[in-house]
Amino acid sequence: MGSAREIMTRDPQCVRTDQTAADAARMMAEQGVGALPICGPDNKIKGVITDRDLVVKVVAEGRDAGTFPAGDLNQAEAVTIGADDSPDEIMATMSEHGVKRLPVIDGDRLVGMIAISDVARSLPHPRTGELVDALSV
Repeated sequence: MGSAREIMTRDPQCVRTDQTAADAARMMAEQGVGALPICGPDNKIKGVITDRDLVVKVVAEGRDAGTFPAGDLNQAEAVTIGADDSPDEIMATMSEHGVKRLPVIDGDRLVGMIAISDVARSLPHPRTGELVDALSV
């Protein structure tokens, strides 16, 4: 694998900050994914919402997913990876931030998503083990 661009899932759909947690859940189910980038009205990435976020931060806290804004699940700063970043950079970013999924950007434009499973399928066995160990803390 030479770059993030080679293993990413292309053209991911964003859940918008003004959509609801229920909208995000429906989008995940329709696309068969466990995470979506959150994008603002300016089309810039504000964060990533995961299926776990929906369970822990919405359902478990008794919030109404049909009215709870997806944008309220934004991170302070979105963790991203560049489209031309190397496998070492992908692994370092995932490990440093303890994330399993990363939006891939080209400049400031969202072009894809990379999941830990994408990385695992593309790297030699010993490197995959290092990444999984780092994220299993």
